[in-house]
Amino acid sequence: SLRWIRFIHPEIKMMKAAVYRKFNEPIEILSVPKPKISSLSSVIIQVMATGVCRSDWHGWKGHDDDIKSHGFPFIPGHELSGIVVETGGFVKKLQTGDRVAIPFILSCGSCAECHLNKPTVCLKQEQPGFTMLGSFAEFVEIKRADRNLRILPKGVSFVEAAALGCRFTTAYRAVIQQGLGLKIGDHRKDFGRSSNKITVCVFGCGGLGLSCIAIAQAFREEGNIESIIAVDVSDRALDKALTLGADRVVNVKSLGMKDDAVRKKVMEFTNGLGAELTIDAAGFSSTCENAVHTCRRGGRMVQVGLPIGGRPPQIPMGAVAGKELEIVGSHGFAATELPDLLNFVQSGKLQVRNLIEKEVNLSEGLEALMAMDTQSPLGI
Repeated sequence: SLRWIRFIHPEIKMMKAAVYRKFNEPIEILSVPKPKISSLSSVIIQVMATGVCRSDWHGWKGHDDDIKSHGFPFIPGHELSGIVVETGGFVKKLQTGDRVAIPFILSCGSCAECHLNKPTVCLKQEQPGFTMLGSFAEFVEIKRADRNLRILPKGVSFVEAAALGCRFTTAYRAVIQQGLGLKIGDHRKDFGRSSNKITVCVFGCGGLGLSCIAIAQAFREEGNIESIIAVDVSDRALDKALTLGADRVVNVKSLGMKDDAVRKKVMEFTNGLGAELTIDAAGFSSTCENAVHTCRRGGRMVQVGLPIGGRPPQIPMGAVAGKELEIVGSHGFAATELPDLLNFVQSGKLQVRNLIEKEVNLSEGLEALMAMDTQSPLGI
């Protein structure tokens, strides 16, 4: 009943949203029904900022099984922040008017993995823009709000918070948690060479890879990081990587797109030893294989780029065993750790805005998404 729902702006019945009815067909801005509270643990968010991510493009092109299962019409968008405008009766930690950040993995809190405090691999997870209608809209419903939403500290903008919703939080987990085994305030765990500085090598400098480089740069002291290497096919992407903190770059195209030459160059930059931490932030078979081949003995390779079709990578398991390599997956970010990262942004040590190329309206955002057929933005 309505007595269990607290709301503002109840007169709003319709909203503008970006909608597509089939994969790879034009996305339109339409007037659609505003979402309603469907669970007493839900809130309605007025979307104040949302990122345009290549994952949204992949979804629109038909590369995501969750969208296929959901069906059409569909609203994309998964990097968002906003204001709470309605709350279900069981919501205790949030109230209307709160400014909130929203991680793109919304965990259930009741499955076997959540009971083990592993929300990023929740068995019943929801993801805006994939398993549910997304954030290219004026409003969105978020279930299990107390568990998954976090209030924005003063000084962190909606735009910065939206950037944290996917790329920066995903990069933070890949580099710091899964890669270095740290959390904010910690110092690097022993890689077997505790007195030595380490090298981080990032393969793929799209939005996620560049975020990985920015995170590694921000955590140089905590992670005992001496050198950051960026690998990509684009001079423009590599130039951006240098501005974000990369010390050395490898242009795959200038090496004739030859994997052996790429590996040789990375090994040259690491005195023939390889990098203690390698990260595949692209998801191609070549980037995965090169990240394994250039990992130092006893080192760690993190797979955070999601493969989308193509040839499966051929992993040299003999080398993995003989060199005692660790291959670790990384996906998303836990909402429980979002406040620490938000405070890190608030302190100014992590400059999220360095990766924000421009701010656009909804129509321009759709144009940017569909333009990814021919070009990829470096930032957000």
